[in-house]
Amino acid sequence: MEFDKKQLNRKLVRIATPIAIQGVVSATLTMVDNIMVGMLGETELAAVGVGSQLFMVHYLVLFGILSGSATFMAQFYGTRDMANIRKVIGLDFTLLAVLGAVFFSVTLGATDLIVSIYTEDPAVKALAMQYVRINSISFMLLAFSAPLEMAFKATQQVRIPMAVSAAVFVTNLTINYILIFGKFGAPQLGVAGAAIGTLSARIVEVVLNAYFGFRSRNEFAGSIRSYFGWDRELVRRIIKNSTPTTLNEFFWGFGQTMYVAAFSRISTTAYAAYQAANAIFNIFNFATFSIGDAALILVGEKLGEGDMEYTWELSKHLVKVSLIAGAAVGLFTAAIAGPLSGIFNLTEAGQMYTKYIIIVLGVTMAGDLFNGLQVAGILRAGGDTRFAMITEMSCIWLIAVPLAFIAALVWHLPVHLALLVTRTEIFIRAFIVGKRFISKKWMNTVITDL
Repeated sequence: MEFDKKQLNRKLVRIATPIAIQGVVSATLTMVDNIMVGMLGETELAAVGVGSQLFMVHYLVLFGILSGSATFMAQFYGTRDMANIRKVIGLDFTLLAVLGAVFFSVTLGATDLIVSIYTEDPAVKALAMQYVRINSISFMLLAFSAPLEMAFKATQQVRIPMAVSAAVFVTNLTINYILIFGKFGAPQLGVAGAAIGTLSARIVEVVLNAYFGFRSRNEFAGSIRSYFGWDRELVRRIIKNSTPTTLNEFFWGFGQTMYVAAFSRISTTAYAAYQAANAIFNIFNFATFSIGDAALILVGEKLGEGDMEYTWELSKHLVKVSLIAGAAVGLFTAAIAGPLSGIFNLTEAGQMYTKYIIIVLGVTMAGDLFNGLQVAGILRAGGDTRFAMITEMSCIWLIAVPLAFIAALVWHLPVHLALLVTRTEIFIRAFIVGKRFISKKWMNTVITDL
């Protein structure tokens, strides 16, 4: 197929825009949650941040499983093989149900121990434990809704997740407002109210994804039986591809929580600022990272069709787009860091730290987006998950995590400078994955003979 840049840009916009909107809605929801809880005080804001760490680790492991199997969904979509797409979805249901049960059991059995990893403040710890226990059933709910959401994206039905995320946003916002502050005669539950709001939103998400996923007009709809009865070779290949992505996401996510463990030991104000800055910055971050999601879909589709020349031209174009978008959005965010830092009800010191953290995140965004495009998009689309895993895990655990603790506990740097030191790892990783991209060793078709 001849490479048509204008046609590709139109398709990229059609796919990436709904994903970007979904990401912005999700990030805005996180920010609104934090603003609402932050109105109660820095302790409450820090508690929700600490309490959210285990859910972030779970979601990233879940995402690792799904992005490994999405390689197959996207390539099967290139050949319009809906029967095998259903098999992949059914396998994901099963794997994530087991994962959810493990996290649910561990959370309820060792809440105190888990929360103690991230904070030594007794007040923060007590509220965080409350948040974790209420929200723990979400582990099981995501096992059902997340595979369907990934399948919608892989089959380019990207407007469905966007619509579902909007409904989830409204649900969470409404219930949070009522229960956090005790409106309309409801009790004022504070942090517990935020947890109930999140759990309620997850229930709505399950119902809507089930409705859109199993109605007859859906591209991959079929009988319940058609989602199971997997071919042994298909299962073997999916597990082989998904194991590195799962380990990658787990240790990446665990690494992010280690930053929390390091920065929270600087002070509660420092960590509250870090939590606030991330909530704000993620609105911009999730929007631009939609390019990585689109890359997995588009590159995977072309690899499934076996068009290697078009795949290479497509991938190079996506790299250029990601660098331009990352630089533009990152610098814009850094430029308006001052006004953004005033959104939260923080102390003067907390707002100052929030501003500087947003600037650090903004000026390093282009490198971060390039890595995300390669690791979670292009390399995974070609099944090159083992190389991506080794690179990302090595850079985070051998460079970034040690630097976070050294900067915070040995050098006693303020939180924004500790973060800047930590993020130097991004550019080392970019050099490594960039060389891999140029080598073309990632260009593989994983569905051959299935």
